[in-house]
Amino acid sequence: MDRVPQTPPQPQPRPPAALSTGAVARRLGVSPTTLRSWERRYAIGPARREAGRHRRWTPPDIARLELMCRLTAEGVPPAEAARAALGVAAAERRGEAVAPARTPGGAGALPLGAVRPECRGLSRAAVRLDAPTVAELLEAALAEHGLVTAWEEVIAPTLHAVGRKWATAGERYVEVEHLLSWQISSALHRIRPAPEPPRTPPVLLACVPGEQHSLPIEALTAVLGQRGLPVRMFGAALPAEALHDAVRRTGPRAVVLWAQSRTTADPSLARSVAGIEWGLRGARSRTALLLAGPGWSPDAQAPRTERLYGLRSGLAVIESLAPPRAATGAAGAGPFAYGS
Repeated sequence: MDRVPQTPPQPQPRPPAALSTGAVARRLGVSPTTLRSWERRYAIGPARREAGRHRRWTPPDIARLELMCRLTAEGVPPAEAARAALGVAAAERRGEAVAPARTPGGAGALPLGAVRPECRGLSRAAVRLDAPTVAELLEAALAEHGLVTAWEEVIAPTLHAVGRKWATAGERYVEVEHLLSWQISSALHRIRPAPEPPRTPPVLLACVPGEQHSLPIEALTAVLGQRGLPVRMFGAALPAEALHDAVRRTGPRAVVLWAQSRTTADPSLARSVAGIEWGLRGARSRTALLLAGPGWSPDAQAPRTERLYGLRSGLAVIESLAPPRAATGAAGAGPFAYGS
């Protein structure tokens, strides 16, 4: 009699990995201390714990916390939110029908799309106007990912989501944008620059006149400082004459002009800055002009200018500039400058 072929055992799917308290806190936009407090006060901790080991949160545990965060963000007291989240979990275990879940974050959620979990946590904390947690999450993202990756994959997506929400909600969420922007700026200013090498021309960064949005060039200022490149940051809405004077006085390696909108971008200003010369007669120099921001139109390109399209690529462009040369004469060495 022929043997009946045995069906090989099918591999069992691995259960989703459980997360630490710190990882869950970053994902949800709350502090680890808050999670421990909720567990102690409202018994909303991990469903299973092994003696002598750290807390590990499974997907069902995290789902309960997400519901609690949504409810507290909408003004529900924490005790009531915890009871509701635990009640939903118990009903699901009994197989009872549960009302469909709302959009993550509730009606006030930011439209983030596919992003890192840290980005969702940051957005939730910002919508709650939880400044201490926003600051903590920003510091954690900068420490874990570095400034460039944290900006491109955590900070900038959250800022863009706030802008989109504001644009579709009238005057609502302005307070969220202001709080988030202030905390980001503060975190960037806490980054200590490396010592500047002597006799090295700086990079000048400024917003065009009338432009108040300076966060992107604040991030560029911070990362250039980390690399040890001398930076002179002039911030928002620098008057044109002040910009011209600063270029002539410093002989910079490059000038970065930021324009957030078409209404503030000024092609004539770009052309005038690109044409500034300094140094002794016969040894004149010009700077490299770098236009940054979505306000500059493609036809705004002036001679001796280049466009910057992101923090990482912008940093590479600045670092790739040819070593500057000194304009010298009878009076001695003049300012160092990027040669045209």
